[in-house]
Amino acid sequence: MGATYGAAWDRSLGQAPISDVKTMWGDALADFMHNDDAKRAIVWALKNLPDTVPNSRQFRSLCRQAPAKVVPMLAAPVVNPEIAAKVLGGLKATALPKVDHKAWAHRIIARAKSGAKVSPTVLQMAGNALGAA
Repeated sequence: MGATYGAAWDRSLGQAPISDVKTMWGDALADFMHNDDAKRAIVWALKNLPDTVPNSRQFRSLCRQAPAKVVPMLAAPVVNPEIAAKVLGGLKATALPKVDHKAWAHRIIARAKSGAKVSPTVLQMAGNALGAA
């Protein structure tokens, strides 16, 4: 950074002991020391430095902006149409039974009609769920 920013880098360090500066930067960049992809982010950040001297937090933020490593995709598997049709046919045969997702509302309305005590708010919610006006 000193080679890039010159005296501005030296001024950014201020009067702090160099060991404190190293500790601060080490803490800020600790997440980028675990593997090669993380280290690649630091290299990317060094190649894309801003015009002004960054502090450790700004540099960490710059590292996080590094593009992810491009990983080649696997080729799609070749599917035998006969086997696919057989498997899909089996899935259709084991389809789940139809479920009335508003059965709760029907039960509440039925309870109210049978004379059971049902809160007006609950009755209104059940009616709204069933599309009653």
